[in-house]
Amino acid sequence: MLTKKEQKQYNRHLILDKIGEEGQLKLKQAKVLVIGAGGLGCPVLQYLTAAGIGTIGIIDDDVVDQSNLQRQVLYTIDDIGKSKAQTAANRLSKLNPFVQFHVYQEKLTNQNAISLFEKYDVIVDGSDNFATRYLTNDAAVLTQKALVYGAIFKFEGQVSVFNYQGSATYRCLYPTPPKPEESPNCSEIGVIGVLPGIIGSLQANETIKIICGIGEVLANKLLMYDTLSMRQMILKFEKMDKAEITELDKDYEFFCGIKAATHEITLEELQNNQSAYNLLDVREDWEREQHHIGGQHIPLGELPNRYQEIATDKPVVVYCKSGVRSQRAIEFLEEHYNTIAFLNLKGGLK
Repeated sequence: MLTKKEQKQYNRHLILDKIGEEGQLKLKQAKVLVIGAGGLGCPVLQYLTAAGIGTIGIIDDDVVDQSNLQRQVLYTIDDIGKSKAQTAANRLSKLNPFVQFHVYQEKLTNQNAISLFEKYDVIVDGSDNFATRYLTNDAAVLTQKALVYGAIFKFEGQVSVFNYQGSATYRCLYPTPPKPEESPNCSEIGVIGVLPGIIGSLQANETIKIICGIGEVLANKLLMYDTLSMRQMILKFEKMDKAEITELDKDYEFFCGIKAATHEITLEELQNNQSAYNLLDVREDWEREQHHIGGQHIPLGELPNRYQEIATDKPVVVYCKSGVRSQRAIEFLEEHYNTIAFLNLKGGLK
């Protein structure tokens, strides 16, 4: 039963004909895992917390960066450098004290996905890369969990629900991932700040519908939203037999074309012998202004025209925020230099 304080908290749900006390109790008993506490995760977490989901899991290994504040509205300038997952849980607990939060300050991998998913009823994907999306999809299928999907790109967004009562999965919609160079993230191409708020709210809406058993869930459907024209379109797609999943892939980054660096160096190893290397920062200008560890600065997009400027008298350690852009830079540089050793800063500055 709901306490008197809970009845007051959820009054607008309790008087709503399709939810009422029965629906609110379903929300209270539900357990939802949100992957990522970033652009999509923030609105998802806010509205699921406000709705009264009884248990919410948050998994994210990132920390708050000043560039996040343009769209990740759970955080403030005082949160820079703090764990996103823990900061989000701390703030959300003040919004609704009746919700229990489980914080996982770690990356979702093929080692922890199954055991995590088994603890929850619904999975909400707020990730920003294809490797995590395929991993999330496969783990949801293997644990028989509904997966609420959202994605954003510049001014456009997508929402769908996968593996709901045997419906189609992410692999039915996207059997093969795009090439890494064809799928830049928002740190490389930007995103309008309100877009993740819109798409994340729609994901929260689908989650509530699934739990309460109301409305038409976006299963076998892809909602596409354009903020510039305000047009919405729903595409239907079918479940594919070929998309059957029997186990997790051993390496989702390899599957998505993200090659592991041939040679990596940790920040500690670099600091212990920094004079032995030249450094190359391939981040954007604004990132460089916020923080750097020295060395030359050539943004990844300018590298094809400026790679000859790189000092090659020593092995070159290439770095970025997370290690992805620096790996792309190394792949390019190795095509033009066959006598110079390039090392990727493992994990980047993050």
